[in-house]
Amino acid sequence: MTEYERSRTMPAQPEQVFDQAANIGQLDTWLPEALHVEAEELPAVTVHEDRTDEDTSALLRARRDQMRLEWGTRDQGSYAGWLQVAGISGGASEVTVHLSFFDERHDPGETMVRDALDTSLQRLEEQVRLRVDHAAG
Repeated sequence: MTEYERSRTMPAQPEQVFDQAANIGQLDTWLPEALHVEAEELPAVTVHEDRTDEDTSALLRARRDQMRLEWGTRDQGSYAGWLQVAGISGGASEVTVHLSFFDERHDPGETMVRDALDTSLQRLEEQVRLRVDHAAG
């Protein structure tokens, strides 16, 4: 099993960050650009990966009371992950994303995963900023 984890501080309340992250209709705005999620009957989703041009059956659960998203493959159990939002001082939040690859054939490698996580967290922060700025203006 291989695991990866990255964190980023965002200038918004945890509820605002979580609501943006968990918005199923806007996941493509912050997920890695090569991944596309299509909701079925939640928690069931299909994930399309451009790199392999494959669709994978997955599960996605949003636990607002815990400020946590959890996901993973449905059938083969080769991959799982979570996103956790925690409030920190000054009205900011820390967002942590954790990925676990149980099947090494599904692990694209440390450099690619860390770059994708960092980019995703940056894109999520941009979406949160847009949401907070729009709500304030």
